[in-house]
Amino acid sequence: MTIPSQFDAKTIEDKWYDYWMKNNYFHSTPDHRTPYTIVIPPPNVTGVLHMGHMLNNTIQDVLIRRARLKGFNACWVPGTDHASIATEAKVVAKLKAEGINKNDLTREEFLAHAWEWTDKYGGVILDQLKKLGASCDWERTKFTMDPDMSASVIRSFVDLHKKGLIYRGYRMVNWDPEAKTTLSDEEVIYEEQQGKLYFLKYKIEGTEDFLTVATTRPETIFGDTAICINPNDERFSHLKGKKAIVPICGRVIPIIEDEYVDIEFGTGCLKVTPAHDMNDKALGEKHNLEIIDIFNEDATLNSFGLHYEGKDRFVVREEIALELEKTGALTKTETHLNKVGTSERTKAVIEPRLSDQWFLKMEDLVKPAIKAVLEDDEIKLYPKKFENTYRHWLENIRDWNISRQLWWGQQIPAYFYGDGKEDYVVAESIVEALELAKVRTNNPQLTITDLRQDKDALDTWFSSWLWPMAVFGGIMDPENEDFKYYYPTNDLVTGPDILFFWVARMIIAGYEYTGKKPFTNVYLTGLVRDKQRRKMSKSLGNSPDPLDLIEKFGADGVRVGLLLSASAGNDIMFDEELCNQGKAFTNKIWNAFRLIKGWEVSEAIPQPESSKVAIEWYEAKLQQTLIEIEDNFEKYRISDALMGIYKLVWDDFCSWFLEMIKPAYQQPIDKVTFDKAIEMFENNLKLLHPFMPFLTEEIWHLIAERTLEQALIISEWPVLKPFNESLITDFENTMEVISGIRTIRKDKNIPFKDTIELKVVNNDNVSTYFDTVVTKLGNITALEYVSEKVDGALSFRVKSNEYFIPITGSINVEEEIAKLTEELKYTQGFLKSVQAKLSNEKFVAGAPEKVLNNEKQKETDALSKIATIEQSLAGLK
Repeated sequence: MTIPSQFDAKTIEDKWYDYWMKNNYFHSTPDHRTPYTIVIPPPNVTGVLHMGHMLNNTIQDVLIRRARLKGFNACWVPGTDHASIATEAKVVAKLKAEGINKNDLTREEFLAHAWEWTDKYGGVILDQLKKLGASCDWERTKFTMDPDMSASVIRSFVDLHKKGLIYRGYRMVNWDPEAKTTLSDEEVIYEEQQGKLYFLKYKIEGTEDFLTVATTRPETIFGDTAICINPNDERFSHLKGKKAIVPICGRVIPIIEDEYVDIEFGTGCLKVTPAHDMNDKALGEKHNLEIIDIFNEDATLNSFGLHYEGKDRFVVREEIALELEKTGALTKTETHLNKVGTSERTKAVIEPRLSDQWFLKMEDLVKPAIKAVLEDDEIKLYPKKFENTYRHWLENIRDWNISRQLWWGQQIPAYFYGDGKEDYVVAESIVEALELAKVRTNNPQLTITDLRQDKDALDTWFSSWLWPMAVFGGIMDPENEDFKYYYPTNDLVTGPDILFFWVARMIIAGYEYTGKKPFTNVYLTGLVRDKQRRKMSKSLGNSPDPLDLIEKFGADGVRVGLLLSASAGNDIMFDEELCNQGKAFTNKIWNAFRLIKGWEVSEAIPQPESSKVAIEWYEAKLQQTLIEIEDNFEKYRISDALMGIYKLVWDDFCSWFLEMIKPAYQQPIDKVTFDKAIEMFENNLKLLHPFMPFLTEEIWHLIAERTLEQALIISEWPVLKPFNESLITDFENTMEVISGIRTIRKDKNIPFKDTIELKVVNNDNVSTYFDTVVTKLGNITALEYVSEKVDGALSFRVKSNEYFIPITGSINVEEEIAKLTEELKYTQGFLKSVQAKLSNEKFVAGAPEKVLNNEKQKETDALSKIATIEQSLAGLK
């Protein structure tokens, strides 16, 4: 069989992915084996692959492929999320480009457009994941708007409402004026922004006096319904019981007193706008103030804004400041650093707004989730540092606003039969709702046309919090075989940015509906940043297209490049050079295979002793590495696990083992050694397969003809066996000896084809087990142990052992003595300068510990080098 000189990633990737899919290796059904289950964090249905997805899904694929090799019934459930806000925004923009206004459509017409969009662009990201090698059970692919998934969400809402945990309330909510929907508190990102503090004069009714108020939002004066002062502020005691007049609109408002006002902030007088500030609303309720909402849903001013009606709030802010200045009502402005809430999705500045919304009570629901992670250790977060974030969020949790003013998503199953706020029933279908409404109203004549369903949709997270249960039908049919077999799942791989949004809520839902954890381990990846530590984004132009990277470096190269730098929870400084390193590793393995398969094999020649001990050493080294790999996987240190395999293959296998067993030029290798080399190589492939699936499967099938049952993807992970650790420590010493010989050959220009002798003073009484390897790799004719130093020889040390290479005619002794004398003189001068530093008390007292240790190491190295040179000179004289 001819093995191509180059590894053709593209052809091989398509070939093996098709092979895996055709033979259903990714599919799982319940059987006698122990299940190992992962559910994918569902990406947005209309999303495209980015570097974060690449990292996250590579880690998941590594875990699932390793589980298959370890004999588990591995099931990785893929799917996508309907992403209400993001998807609806894209559909609205598409319609707008076509001259269609969403407001001119019925809900059904809009949803038809949304489904058309989803059918056209949805799922692209899942196809892209296949290019990466993701071995998901594609037959189980779910979408959060699939009929069964939506039914699970509706059932959950109805159930929680029956339990009294879901309620409807008129509350101050976070309003996103761009998406035109409410957001939960967790979807609001607070950013420090440089703004202005405007000092406004309000005339005191019936006098010529004024009071001054400081505000960051002068456009909200149209919603002012009171001025508040602190009753303990003597500066304003004369204002008690009086009224003020709002500039421009001329509204007369009361001056109230409350200790809530901070005497030290601004002027000590506070304008109260109950419709547009959480704290002002509390004051309004306490003092029974009028509530005036001045904004439309897009944050333009409504009719209360008078001549500013229809203008955006930020435009009005600039224009009203000019008007207030002209009328003398604006006395001054100051720069002011302010924390401003912005939408996590659209980045729009959030507008506090009073609205009827649906809420989920969280106080009791959250308790099992706190206990499972922070007390019982039933669910583990990796890295553990995120427990503090988890604790902060859950111990300070507020009721969850689960309604969204959107059409794309599960419509809230509340059906109104009257005009009153409480005139509704909650049911899984309108038919069921009708029966409940008849009972509630005691009116058997009610018909379906008398009912109107709440227009709002449920928060997307309210569907995805059921994901690990719903994908197996656990909400609709908790006794089904799949759910009982695969749930709870094992590992969850996701980003820390959705630790609360998704992870914590899945834990809450899991305990509420099953009394069980949804998963055991949560591996939290870092963010992928560029090498300048900037977050990757389209606007910065620093985010490479993952498919372009795969085209350039191969999927295996990209996977390795990403994972070599991906320690759990730490941000990744991505550099394309990492992918190049991954590609180089691919080529290294490919060339090692070509080297082995290129050897002629003979059954007639005996196995050399050097090959026998080489095999024993590598078997021990593989077992030692296997222990380290297993330990790293248990701790979710995936990058460290890969690095262990990388070093085993590149350094131990390619650089040492193959050199140790390689036959002489144009000579055959004995069959015993060859067969063992193939066996070792196959073990390497098994360890590498989770990280580099395409390359390893290709080589696996080139090694030998395999049946469908013998494919690498379903072979067996190497088994841990007892091994001789002394072989490993002894060979570490042998490596140093061989390196010493190679250094002398290089420095003295002694070609490898020229044989040399080696004499050893074995002061350390080291093992002679690897002498045949030293003889082979050093091209030594005679290796002799002596008790005295050898005169007229080149030498080097390994620990206390001394090694001598007698000089042959090819070396000019006088030139060598002159060269070593010059090197000794330089090194002695260097030592003198280092010791001068270390004897300087001022330097020693002021230098950082790292710098001091560095200088001490320089001194030690110089002393050692001087001793070696002096010994070499003594041997030559």
